[in-house]
Amino acid sequence: VAVEVKVGDSIEIVRFFHCYKRGVDRVFVDHPIFLEKVWGKTGSKIYGPKAGQDYLDNELRFSLLCQAALEAPRVLNLNCSKYFSGPYGEDVLFIANDWHTALIPCYLKSMYQSRGIYVNAKVALCIHNIAYQGRFAFSDFPLLNLPDEYRGSFDFIDGYEKPVKGRKINWMKAGILESHRVVTVSPYYAQELVSTVDKGVELDNILRKTSITGIVNGMDTQEWNPATDKYTDVKYDITTVMDAKPLLKEALQAAVGLPVDRKIPLIGFIGRLEEQKGSDILVAAIHKFIGLDVQIVVLGTGKKEFEQEIEQLEVLYPDKAKGVAKFNVPLAHMITAGADFMLIPSRFEPCGLIQLHAMRYGTVPICASTGGLVDTVKEGYTGFHMGAFNVECDVVDPDDVLKIVTTVARALAVYGTLAFAEMIKNCMSEELSWKEPAKKWETLLLGLGAAGSE
Repeated sequence: VAVEVKVGDSIEIVRFFHCYKRGVDRVFVDHPIFLEKVWGKTGSKIYGPKAGQDYLDNELRFSLLCQAALEAPRVLNLNCSKYFSGPYGEDVLFIANDWHTALIPCYLKSMYQSRGIYVNAKVALCIHNIAYQGRFAFSDFPLLNLPDEYRGSFDFIDGYEKPVKGRKINWMKAGILESHRVVTVSPYYAQELVSTVDKGVELDNILRKTSITGIVNGMDTQEWNPATDKYTDVKYDITTVMDAKPLLKEALQAAVGLPVDRKIPLIGFIGRLEEQKGSDILVAAIHKFIGLDVQIVVLGTGKKEFEQEIEQLEVLYPDKAKGVAKFNVPLAHMITAGADFMLIPSRFEPCGLIQLHAMRYGTVPICASTGGLVDTVKEGYTGFHMGAFNVECDVVDPDDVLKIVTTVARALAVYGTLAFAEMIKNCMSEELSWKEPAKKWETLLLGLGAAGSE
């Protein structure tokens, strides 16, 4: 199946790939604009050639994606399910995710509903990270092929509480205003987004007008299951965790080249090496607490300066710390299983999956008190909270460094006690799957009243 969409000044032919897996139709949009700018596979370079750098044609790329997504339910014959065949039709709900698909409600109204198509369709916009908004030059608005009446929804002056940098269009702002419902990935993050200009990243005033609902993400309990994990040598559950964890710690220590000692507490960090995840604060704190009886393993990729910082850890503290600046799925599973604690020093964290993975494996989180970490980690029961950090990303706040150091010391004081064993089992007893979040999503979407949604 091929469809035509207008992207900028040109008409483009779009094709689709389709598969049916685990009860879900999965449709992929096929067009050369999505391929990497060099010959070969796109790999992880979805948004730009490297971390922190966008492709220059991202507006065109994601405009095409939004238009293709709106065409798919009408034109694709999906015959893989025994319960359903043919096109989905027009009575559908679209979930737009972040700024990249925030044009969907605008195109739905201007290109379809204005012509009597998709008249009952609705759009819920899910904000996964408000920091990424799709801000572009105001003069780019005509590239989107939208009527002038939508210009106001995109119009944005960045820096309204700070020095003004210039007039822009803001895809996220338009998505918030034009969608039928706005959702985000945890209740506490929803509160944060409307609390201050910094936490709402200059869209707090817009969100206060529209309202926003928070639903915590679930996790993939098949991929992350200590009883069946293909990357760990010892399988375990809540009944065998206390015997398994020391063996897994020894395996981790040996794998990364740290002295093998099951008695020494081991802290893990897994995450992108960037300011949001607090990796710069973490490195500053490690220098302060590494003198304690502890080992730490840091795994992540991101900004080169941060990668160099974590790789220097083993040079400075060869028997205490190891930094691995590579994408390494097996090692991520080994850290999650073998560490005693998982350190999560995020400046902000919409939901977070690392703490969910850690708890499922009986690894106790030490986390900042922000976003989904507040909703999922219970102080003294399933983890240790460090308090909220300064969200300004251009400075390492000494107070935040101190929060990490003091909370690590507090956690280490509990290590090896009966209370710590209880925390491990409390973590593994938590319901972390998509079962409950899916019910909340279903209720929310049914509440939009799309025809046939019953």
